[in-house]
This record gives sequence, structure tokens and C-alpha cells, in this order.
Amino acid sequence: MDNTDKVRIDKWLWAARFFKTRALAKAAIENGKVQIDGQKSKPSRLLEAGVILTVRQGYDNKTIEVIGLSEQRRSATEAQKLYSETAESIELREKLAAERKAFNISTPVSARPNKKQRRQIHRFLNN
Repeated sequence: MDNTDKVRIDKWLWAARFFKTRALAKAAIENGKVQIDGQKSKPSRLLEAGVILTVRQGYDNKTIEVIGLSEQRRSATEAQKLYSETAESIELREKLAAERKAFNISTPVSARPNKKQRRQIHRFLNN
């Protein structure tokens, strides 16, 4: 972790490995997928330790607290030391993931019938 007091939010999101590039982090911030203390911000906003971020990635919303600051992208284990996710956020993400999984399992896959199945359908309808 660097000895800096403040870091740009787009650099921090990239260093904490939430996004693969700074350009993706910047785009997410500009599109409102990253909020600082519940408010939309700019990519150049300076971030301090103790700030609460809400990051939307795919279907998941993560509520995290900034613990450390870094402008350099390092290993994933070091990146995880820069933040901590709230317990409520983890619980909610796991619950929603389980619901999505249950819905996908219960939804039948509607594929086109193959040749054999079409013949069976025609035989059934003609009788």
C-alpha cells in the first residue's frame, strides 16, 4: 500500500481490481455504476480511507469500505487489503445469486426439436 492521503477513484478501482482497465473504471463511474456515499461522482474525485462505495458489477451490487489507498495495481491478495465488503452486502449478493440460480434451473430450455422429435410431433398431431 502506498503512503498517499488521497487517490483518484478511477485509479483506486483499477488498483483494487474491480475493473481490468482504468478506462473501464472511468466508464463505470460516468455511467453511475459507482457511487461514493450514495452519490454519483466524477472519475477525478479524490478518495480517502473510510469512504463507503457502492459498485455495480453485472448483477451484483457491492457495498465496500475503503481501508487502504494505492495507485499501483498489484496482486489480488494485496488488492483485497484495500477494502472490506460489508456483511449485509455479502449476504444480499449470495441471496440474489441463489435466487438467480434457482430460477435458471426451474426455467426449461426451449430448444428447437430435432428431426426425430419433429416426426414424433407430426405423428401425434395427425392421429
